[in-house]
Order: sequence, then C-alpha cells, then structure tokens
Amino acid sequence: MEKSFYYPVHWQEVIYLREALAAMDIPFVIEQDDRLDLAPSEVAFVFPDIPVRLYRHVFELFGTAGRRYPS
Repeated sequence: MEKSFYYPVHWQEVIYLREALAAMDIPFVIEQDDRLDLAPSEVAFVFPDIPVRLYRHVFELFGTAGRRYPS
C-alpha cells in the first residue's frame, strides 16, 4: 500500500475508528513511525490515495483533512 495521508489519534480512539473504517471497507493501516508528528499517546491511521467518495467518509469520521504522509 502506497501511503498518502494520515490522522494522528489518541490510542483510546483506536477501537472505535478501526471498526468504523472496517465497516465502510476503507483501506488503512495503523502505525507509530518516528517520521510522523505524533504525541507519545498517539498512533496514526494511515491511508493510501482513495476515491473522493471514500475520502468524504474519512473526512466526516475524523472531522478534518489528513496530514500528508512523509516521503
């Protein structure tokens, strides 16, 4: 999977977000990478380029635009 953008989230939100994204069949991975701007209590939900139709659901779920994944 080519990584395009990510959302940092507090680890307590992981289960809810993981289940919501899986129910919508949206591809993602969860990671903690030193290259990402994460607080100690955060993980990143990482996404590939996805169609606008799916991105709308992701945007609504997270409430904001994602951060660009570093090259």
